[in-house]
Amino acid sequence: MSATQSPQTGTPPKSSSGQATQETLEDYTLRFAPRSYRRWTPMVVATTALGGIAYMADFSIGAGIGLAHGTGNALVAIAVAAVVIFVTGFPLAYYGARYNIDLDLITRGSGFGYYGSVLTSVIFASFTFIFFALEGSIMAQGLKLGLGLPLWLGYAVSTLMVIPLVVYGMKALSKLQVWTTPIWLLLMVGPLIYLIAADPGTVDRFLSYAGTDGDGGVGIAPVLLGAGVCLSLIAQIGEQIDYLRFMPPKTEANKRTWWTAVIMAGPGWVVLGALKQAIGVFLAVYILAEVGAAAAPEPIQQFRGAFDAMMPSWMVVPLAVALVVISQIKINVTNAYSGSLAWTNSFTRVTRHYPGRMVFVLVNLGFALALMEADMFSFLNSILGFYSNCAIAWVVTVATDIAVNKYLLKLSPLRPEFRRGMLFAVNPVGVVAFVAASGLSIAMYFHLFGDTLQPYSPVAAAVIAFALTPLMAVVTKGRYYLRRTDDGIEEPLLDAEGNPTATTYDCHVCHQPYERPDLAACATHDALVCSLCLSTDKIGDHVLPATA
Repeated sequence: MSATQSPQTGTPPKSSSGQATQETLEDYTLRFAPRSYRRWTPMVVATTALGGIAYMADFSIGAGIGLAHGTGNALVAIAVAAVVIFVTGFPLAYYGARYNIDLDLITRGSGFGYYGSVLTSVIFASFTFIFFALEGSIMAQGLKLGLGLPLWLGYAVSTLMVIPLVVYGMKALSKLQVWTTPIWLLLMVGPLIYLIAADPGTVDRFLSYAGTDGDGGVGIAPVLLGAGVCLSLIAQIGEQIDYLRFMPPKTEANKRTWWTAVIMAGPGWVVLGALKQAIGVFLAVYILAEVGAAAAPEPIQQFRGAFDAMMPSWMVVPLAVALVVISQIKINVTNAYSGSLAWTNSFTRVTRHYPGRMVFVLVNLGFALALMEADMFSFLNSILGFYSNCAIAWVVTVATDIAVNKYLLKLSPLRPEFRRGMLFAVNPVGVVAFVAASGLSIAMYFHLFGDTLQPYSPVAAAVIAFALTPLMAVVTKGRYYLRRTDDGIEEPLLDAEGNPTATTYDCHVCHQPYERPDLAACATHDALVCSLCLSTDKIGDHVLPATA
């Protein structure tokens, strides 16, 4: 909606192609993604989504856990976290792909309410700049090794180079991810295969490594501490859904390919993520004697050591730097893009003003650069261990609402809802479960309940969220999900195959055509209003009254 529009009168903007309208129609910021825009095949969408997990952080995370607790504990921790991430990510990925909405829009109607989900948008936005900073730090380490750039300058370069690439939405990102993925896979997998084939003894040394804090055995406390760090990545499903929302409609003809793409690029991302973490442990153990424990978690050092064993010395550093730079660009374009969506979404709902997504691209990058300059890489596991408690509480709450409250208890509406006027401002089901789960688990993480319980904070976050979400739905009898059940449009929201209806109608405020799920009837005119114009209606003149 253009800033020149008048919500009170429905006066059209000076130009029907104003900044906000055009920008949100490039990547459907804050909106349902219409069928007319979703022209990619399921596998192109899946490849684009998986391209975003080319990040190098997994190597550092795995290495950090393995060096501290030993290979056995690290591998079990990685496996435990992967199972939790896969199980919780499945219902979220399905809803995003089936109904073509991002994770914030899913969260609104899955227990949090229209304004309640602002909490989780901030959590997700924080995820994007924390991991942008982590990847930027890794790239700066590569630029220092390869080009001699000081770290502070490498941080700036890794941040600024992303801006031109993230100006555009899905169209540009799909091309970038598809073309760079084969190169990235070759550079990542090739050295590992060579090392194992050339020296099988590396596998024995890897499996027998006991860690600085371990004794070679597998224990509950170190496994849970390691899993807590890995579970900080649980919010990655939000970035996967930012791509999966562009999936084509699911039909009888494409259902097999559709499901394959959704599972592979939705919860399935964690399979590749877990493999990368295990590779990180392997490479860190391999180079430990050469570079020491301080540098072994750095991916640039890991791959420099691996490449050094298999090719001429003059090729080693350039290839290692190339791998790090390609990986950083692939993921940080996604981090910047998804973060800008999350910040914009929160700001627009709270202020009822749309400032433009690029404003929050810069905000997100500013936060990330500050973290890099503060040398976040040196206390990486502490940051991720703390953050994981919030991320777990959020994702488990939403996943439980979908799987249990919607499908088992049938207290949460099966059809997702995100439009202002249709939802209550705050739904205690999700908000109470999230606040309690994150608050108590964070208290455990900071030893407020004693040292013995500290490693169990991620477990507590998951268990409390899983238990409280259906309990709150039963206590409230599901009455705080929908403010009204009728959006004033006669045509059904879903077609005969269960896909969002593709019929278009004009919004009488911004005078643009939108598909059926993105509109609702106007409270004061015999016309329809799109979801963004409802969000930016400062006095609520167009918002339908409550009937629930």
